[in-house]
Amino acid sequence: MSVALGMVEVLGTPPSLAVADVMVKAGRVTLVHCERISGAYLTVIVRGDVSEVKRAVEAGVEAAKKVIPYNQPKEKTLLLSYHIIPRPHPNLERVLPIGYRPEVERFRV
Repeated sequence: MSVALGMVEVLGTPPSLAVADVMVKAGRVTLVHCERISGAYLTVIVRGDVSEVKRAVEAGVEAAKKVIPYNQPKEKTLLLSYHIIPRPHPNLERVLPIGYRPEVERFRV
């Protein structure tokens, strides 16, 4: 059985922490990586069953929208993008940091 991949990209550390926390609480998923893209761009990556990853990503998106940027209009959001891959190709795990590492193995669901 293939394990789905869910990603939420945000601007800044506080929203990435909020997103990661909500995602692992909202669904039976494992946080496998938090990738710093450049500067303050971060992508939170989770793995799990498709339905659980979908639920976690939806919750993460809502959490990112609730983080209010300092000294900015309330309608500005720190959410940049999000995506779910139901059955990622095995080649992706070899090249990208999306697989289960020994550090996260004990949290695997």
